[in-house]
Parts: sequence; structure tokens; C-alpha cells
Amino acid sequence: MSDATLHAANQDPDSFAVQIADQVESFIVAVTEVAKGDEPDSAVPFLLLEVSQLLLAGGRLGAHEDIVPDERYEPDLGPEPDVDDLRERFAALLEPIDVYSEVFDPYEPRKAPVACRISDDLADVVTDLRHGLAHYRAGRTTEALWWWQFSYFSNWGSTASATLRALQSLVAHVRLNQPLEELDGLDTDEDLSEESLADAAGRVMAEEIAGPLGLRTVK
Repeated sequence: MSDATLHAANQDPDSFAVQIADQVESFIVAVTEVAKGDEPDSAVPFLLLEVSQLLLAGGRLGAHEDIVPDERYEPDLGPEPDVDDLRERFAALLEPIDVYSEVFDPYEPRKAPVACRISDDLADVVTDLRHGLAHYRAGRTTEALWWWQFSYFSNWGSTASATLRALQSLVAHVRLNQPLEELDGLDTDEDLSEESLADAAGRVMAEEIAGPLGLRTVK
């Protein structure tokens, strides 16, 4: 039996910490399986479901009172697990639809959209979640909850929210028979203005993702 199982067994399964940890671990396991590419036809809708469920955990963390760690300084967890393989697998799996545009802060006026990648986002979210999970598995429950809450506000919450909007948009375009315009030349390494982003439309149509989504082709 793993340390995580032993630790969880000593807690009330209905407790806040156990429920958050279960949702975090479930997300990591699920997206890792999707990244293997064994079922590409269901990748996008499955990711939509998993990110939606993760953000429920994030909402609970966000609504919770501030969590204060037991120790002043965070214990050293050693080197972070490498997520490059996960990132590369998602980049290959989602290649036609990986890049999307996003406004980082909707309350900052006149901010131009920037190019993002779903593959980068998912890898970054998994990195944050694994960090907290390492604390949880080591028995530092409060430290884990503090990290998940802090990083929800500072990074993975907004990243997952942006990813969710992109995934939801992909599914909506297909279900509503609305063609997708190609992000022709749009890259995360480019510093494009809002006008440039609007002009970057090309010709990737919704039928390119209709098959992977298991939906009918747009006529």
C-alpha cells in the first residue's frame, strides 16, 4: 500500500483535504492517460470534462478561507518531475488545434490577446498539482492544501480556466456547425497585436476536429 493510500486511510473520506486530493490525483491520472494517444477520437471532449471537474476543486479552494501552512518555510521536495514528455505528447495529439488566443487578465484594460498552447497549459497545471500532491503523500496535508490554494490563485486556476474556454469553444464550433478559422502563422513565440491576431485567420475548418470529437463533418 502506498504512502498516499495509508495517509488517506487515516482521514475521513468526506473531509475537504481528501476530496481535493482525490480530485487532483484523478485529474493527473486522467490527462496522463489521454496524452498516451490511445483514444484520440475522444481526447478533446474528455479533456473538457476533466478540466471542468478540476476547476470545481479550484473553486472550492478559492472559496475556502486562507489556508496557512504549518511551517514557515516550505519543505524541500527535491527536483520536480519532468513534464516535457506530457507536453510533447499533447502537442502532437492536438497539433491542428493546440494554439489559441487568450487575454490573461480581463480587468486590465486594452490588453491584446496573446497566443497560448493547450499542451503547455496542461503540462503547467499538472506541474503545480503534482507539487502539492507530493506534500500530501508525505503527510503534510495543510502544506498541500496551502500550495494548491496559493497556486490556484497565482497560476493553475487562470491557466486551467483559459484551457477550458479553448476546449469548450472547440466543441461548440463543431456542435453548432461553425467553421474554425486557421490560426495561420500564430505562434506563442510571436508578439502579436490584437489586430494581428484578428488578421491571423486562415482555413482549418471544423471538420478537422469533427472526426476526433466523434461528431458529424461540417458541410
